[in-house]
Amino acid sequence: MSRRVYLHIGAPKTGTTYLQDRLALNAKDLAEHDVHFPTKSPLVSPGLFQFRAALDLLDQDWGGRPGHARGSWDALVRKVRRQSGTVVISHEILAPATPAKVAKAKQDLAGAELHIVYSARDLGRQLPAAWQESIKQGRKWKYRRYLNRVEHRRPWFARAFDLPAVLSTWSAGLPPAQVHVVTVPHERGEELWRRFCGAFGIDPAWAPEESTRHNESLGVAETQLIRQLNLRMDRVTRRESSFDELIRGMLAQDRLVQRRSAPLLLPPRMYPWARNEAERWIDWIKGSGVDVVGELDDLFPAPPVPEDEWIDPDRVRPRKQLAAALDALSAMTREAARRPDPDDALVARVRRATRRE
Repeated sequence: MSRRVYLHIGAPKTGTTYLQDRLALNAKDLAEHDVHFPTKSPLVSPGLFQFRAALDLLDQDWGGRPGHARGSWDALVRKVRRQSGTVVISHEILAPATPAKVAKAKQDLAGAELHIVYSARDLGRQLPAAWQESIKQGRKWKYRRYLNRVEHRRPWFARAFDLPAVLSTWSAGLPPAQVHVVTVPHERGEELWRRFCGAFGIDPAWAPEESTRHNESLGVAETQLIRQLNLRMDRVTRRESSFDELIRGMLAQDRLVQRRSAPLLLPPRMYPWARNEAERWIDWIKGSGVDVVGELDDLFPAPPVPEDEWIDPDRVRPRKQLAAALDALSAMTREAARRPDPDDALVARVRRATRRE
């Protein structure tokens, strides 16, 4: 039984949410063409199942209680071994895995023709998007501190963005033809999906249902508001607090993305560094001989805005933050009014029990 496994390892903020959702939406159609995006059961989305599998492989517990992902990687491997044809595994947290974890993944997937897929985006867009995502997830750091740490490659996602380091680890022992770099185009649209399909060796027509899931960007005022909420409520990134879904889901990913304010951008002073990084990536790609799907020029950041037009997210005008805060308060108030009062629900249950007696 021949099997080809495409392991998409990231990087974060390269359209991975859209990709994983579109694969999941079209899983049945893809399976008719012997392309599989495995999940645990019909009640568990492939994206969630594969996220837990990636956590388990990396010995991590993000997004849940300790041990919630235990056994998920082995379950995924068992699913893969039962399939023939093409199998796609995708999660962006895999990118900065250690050599030991990479070796385990390769050993567990032995017996299949393994392909590594890495999607890369220019740092002019990727770095601001990653800071904003970290704020949505509960981090409290200022933009300046975040960027300083990125330049020293300290946060895990900064390591995930280091294309030469990531692919030197993941490509070890594989022919260059089985390592694919997908460049993210500067303009949104179907082109990124076509590039992903090219890397996976599938026909885009096999997955006709479009995904509506995108991680929409917040403006500087909205991002700063979420950061201040994180500070005020001592929010953490494990998502165990009862108010997390209100902040992350309802505000950060729904109501506040509908506002229009200045976009979050990389500081102009960092563009020379970002271009140098792109040149380093491109030199590595050309020297390695890996397969490229897309245009290498997409890895260069677009020209920055003039220095006097750049807005520092750490110094948003109070009036802008107040407007965002009032919109957030309105949304929270409507949500509170919509939800049933727990005391009323308790009274109703007691009355029903009394009538039965």
